[in-house]
Amino acid sequence: MTVRLPRPHRDDVRIAVGGLLGGVLLWAIGLGPRETTDSLVLWPQRWVVLVPLAVTAGCELLRRTRPEAALLIGTAALAADTMTRGSVVTVVMFTDLVYAAVLYGSPASARRLPWVTGLLTVIGGVVPAALWRTPQGLLIGVGVGVVALAPASTGWVVRNHREAAEAARLRAEQTALLAETDRAQAVAAERARMARELHDLVANHLSAIAIHSTAALSLDDPGTSRQALAVIRENSVEGLAEMRRLIGLLRDSGGGGAPAPAPTLDGLRALVEGARGNGLDVILDARHGEVPAPVELAAYRIVQESLTNALKHAAPGRVTVTLVQRDGVLDVRVASPYGHRNGPRAPGSGAGLVGMRERAALLGGTFRARPEGAVWTVRATLPLTGNGTGNGTGAEGGSP
Repeated sequence: MTVRLPRPHRDDVRIAVGGLLGGVLLWAIGLGPRETTDSLVLWPQRWVVLVPLAVTAGCELLRRTRPEAALLIGTAALAADTMTRGSVVTVVMFTDLVYAAVLYGSPASARRLPWVTGLLTVIGGVVPAALWRTPQGLLIGVGVGVVALAPASTGWVVRNHREAAEAARLRAEQTALLAETDRAQAVAAERARMARELHDLVANHLSAIAIHSTAALSLDDPGTSRQALAVIRENSVEGLAEMRRLIGLLRDSGGGGAPAPAPTLDGLRALVEGARGNGLDVILDARHGEVPAPVELAAYRIVQESLTNALKHAAPGRVTVTLVQRDGVLDVRVASPYGHRNGPRAPGSGAGLVGMRERAALLGGTFRARPEGAVWTVRATLPLTGNGTGNGTGAEGGSP
């Protein structure tokens, strides 16, 4: 089975071809660092210089794909070049192989090569100076430093900068991804909140309008019809006011007046009076002190939706609304008569129970809606502290 080497990068091909042609040009005009009379020259023939030159140029083709192998072969070629008349281009290309081995090699090689070349530089300067007993021996260490340590150190610096830039890019991408996720979650949460508000604002008044308009159409009694129309008009006006408040929340605060304040528990009595005007027999028992604004809004909406459901679904009888503050929680309970009916007096979608459950869960409280004997009970327990997003437990029940 033959192993196919990766295709070299086009820049590496240019480096290899340029180095080879430059070395051949210097050889042709007879330029070299050593003379044939030098004692270190074992092969004085002129053509021998081209062999390590060609091998080093071939190693340049592997500087990105196989940097460690290219450096190993290039080192052998440089050693062979020192036994000939030599070529400056071979030395220059070897320094590039050292640089590429650190820059493109494995992390282990990138860490080791600067230390190894540094150690060789020290040895190359100290040992000859000690053996020859002359400071000129240090020049060998300087040469090793220029050929090996300098390119290795440069490759290490460039590699660190590239890795830092890549890490910064990845962090930026992760930050952008997290920001997009947060934005999507914020949009979804805001849409869910507005859906709850819209349902709670509109359902109560439209249910009363639907019930009383049905009564006005089914009864041939001018007095009853007039009374039903009065209730319809009252609920229409109140529903329009609530819709204007919601639109005010959606508008820019600088675009013409602040929106009306959110409802509080002080408005429960007016809410109960409106339910009585729609035909419900409601009793309110509220025993609580000062309550945080998010809990006030959630409790008000839960009572409002419960009264709307009672108006649509409850059997004839008394509806009791109880709010009790104890042990750091506000306990909200709405009980209405439960029994078999031919059908609801106004259509429903079941979104009201979902909205009540979500309101309790967002405050870290609990919600329950289910029949208990002949009574349909809605109960929510809302903590008065730590009113952040939580996971409500005990949420169960369905439409009566």
